[in-house]
Amino acid sequence: MAQLPSLLLVDDDPLIGESLAFVLQDNFNVELVATREEVKRLLYTLPVLPNVALIDLGLPPNPHSPEEGFALVSELLNFNPLIKILILSGQDTQDNVRHALTLGAVDFIPKPCDIDLLKTRLNHQLMILGAEQHKPQENQKDCGLIGDSMAIQTLRSQMQQFANSPFSVLVEGDSGTGKELIAQCLHKQSQRANEACLIVNCAAFTSELLEAQLFGHAKGAFTGANSARSGFFEEATNGSLILDEIGEMPLQLQSKLLRVLENGEYYRLGETQVRKSNARIIASTNRNLREEAKKGQFRGDLYHRLSVLTVKVPPLCDREEDSFLLLKHFQKFYSDMGTLFQLDTDARETWKNYGFPGNIRELRNIVIRLGVKYPNQLVTKAQLDNELEQAPSNDTLYDGDSEQTILNQLNKGGFSLDEILLEWERRYINAALKISQSNLSQAARILGINRTTLYSKMQRLSKSGNSVANSR
Repeated sequence: MAQLPSLLLVDDDPLIGESLAFVLQDNFNVELVATREEVKRLLYTLPVLPNVALIDLGLPPNPHSPEEGFALVSELLNFNPLIKILILSGQDTQDNVRHALTLGAVDFIPKPCDIDLLKTRLNHQLMILGAEQHKPQENQKDCGLIGDSMAIQTLRSQMQQFANSPFSVLVEGDSGTGKELIAQCLHKQSQRANEACLIVNCAAFTSELLEAQLFGHAKGAFTGANSARSGFFEEATNGSLILDEIGEMPLQLQSKLLRVLENGEYYRLGETQVRKSNARIIASTNRNLREEAKKGQFRGDLYHRLSVLTVKVPPLCDREEDSFLLLKHFQKFYSDMGTLFQLDTDARETWKNYGFPGNIRELRNIVIRLGVKYPNQLVTKAQLDNELEQAPSNDTLYDGDSEQTILNQLNKGGFSLDEILLEWERRYINAALKISQSNLSQAARILGINRTTLYSKMQRLSKSGNSVANSR
């Protein structure tokens, strides 16, 4: 009997979660959890990663806000870039739908839902996943890196320079830019290509479980450790160990990682025997670790040890017309599923000018959605706009404030232009931070200013009592 595909179901309402698990159990091996923390613990124990995730946006500790669900989308994709995430939520405003899709979710289904429709959409994503897994691998030389822009040419040159170096490499870039692909390419182009290349995501586990993943553990070292287990440092031996999202590593673990980087020594959790590792470390992050170190949120000595060699993966908005090459690539890749649509003239112009805040991951999912909705058709600008999450355009700044309204405000007296400008500045900054998942570097690019200027504006707004969203 064929093994059922694995489905991760995340919903904090026991009635909804258990009902969905019951109706889906004939088609899926369902793993039901209620919180982000439970997801992290579950992923560590599962022998096989889930193929598909069906998650609610409103999760504890604040089920009336979509922020926990948004964060979980990013964490799941960091843990397994191939997982297909569908949102099943009553918080189905247009803004929430677009933002979830920009983050990398592949579908959004409002509650309450038709079960037959839900099963159809889940099975459709399994078909897409199957197509991805059975496509032939890209050749080793270029590692699937697509683009002709100057930014990509520079990146290729850096990778060739750094591939055979014994030093650690820090791969920096926004979410969805392909940092894991670059890290794997550094291994494939190196003399270690025939050795093991292991990947561990630092954002996917609790502190205790992450330590056990990296260094291994003795039997009984913690609850659930029923047998001894080797860690990734041990299993990587003379190969490469990719530490994905290193910026999420807890501070208490960073000192232990620093020791391994300096002399190769580490201890299994619950043991006193010194072990040695010759693995080369390739770390990746979507955070600015230099700034994190200045704020005491990341060890400065570890940052300097990791960043001996640094590769910056450019966001899609800095890659000129590579978005059209990627469009053709994904259309060809998913051609069996009917993605051979065409963009009309206005839609092509929109595609060219769109910033793709979700980067390549967002672009790929847009191609899939357009292909499913408009197979072998000419896609218009309006149809494309419905798939995009865009920052406010300049022509909406005074939307709703007619000239007469402005005249009335001025005639009343007590008007302060500085206060009005501060309010609009706050709104645009908060919108950019939302689109970029509070990443300052990406938010600055969206706003068309540099990161230092954005930080100064946020400081000024905070001092004036105009609150700005948390950032990193």
